[in-house]
Amino acid sequence: MNRILLFILLVGVFAQCKTYNILETKRAERKQTEAELDSAFLYNPDYQYTIRKNDKISISVWGQDELSVGSVYGIYNSNEVYGKWLMVDVNGHIEVPKIGTMHVLGKTIPELKEILACVLQKWIVTPIVDVKVLNKEITLLGEVKDPGVIPIDKDHYTLLEIIARAGGFEFYANIRSVKILRQEGEHVRVAHVNLAKSGDFFKKNIQLYPGDFVIVPSKKNKDFDKRVSTIIPFTTTATAAAILMGVF
Repeated sequence: MNRILLFILLVGVFAQCKTYNILETKRAERKQTEAELDSAFLYNPDYQYTIRKNDKISISVWGQDELSVGSVYGIYNSNEVYGKWLMVDVNGHIEVPKIGTMHVLGKTIPELKEILACVLQKWIVTPIVDVKVLNKEITLLGEVKDPGVIPIDKDHYTLLEIIARAGGFEFYANIRSVKILRQEGEHVRVAHVNLAKSGDFFKKNIQLYPGDFVIVPSKKNKDFDKRVSTIIPFTTTATAAAILMGVF
């Protein structure tokens, strides 16, 4: 009789045990809508980076080094370190060789390439033009193997891709309280991501944009969520990230 009772108790204990998998998706949770996320972080398959003030831009024209700045086609290296780039000024302008002043603020890369190719047709038959923004980056801070500024070369990255590029999580990473900060005009938007919770993988593996800050706090930080709500409304993403890192 005692053995039977012991068996029943053991079954009850093990029935309550549960392992967590961040890729797990339950049917009930799959029905949850993306409305729980700030609208700024909803997946957008059509997203394209638009040129901002202080961006560093290289222009490459095939076979025309005198019209290029940091050309990927010629002998000049287009890396930001070498200084072969044009800075977008406070008015959203750059000075392009032979063309002069151009307003580029808010334009996508394909739009700017098309405009340049159209203008260069005055002097070149079928110009081949390439444009790059050299300072596109995502900042990853906190409990990851290699935190810091991560240069990126495409518009579409996901949260887990960026974490993987930083070597993954440290042992004390609080994956239940990952924060993503995104500048939207004068406001900072925040996404709260719980990677330990089962559910919609695509909702948690958020699409990141150039300029985003990702913060992975440590498990010991109990006041993190409370401080986020009081800091974010009054700061830029860089300042907010610096303040939040100060509470660790």
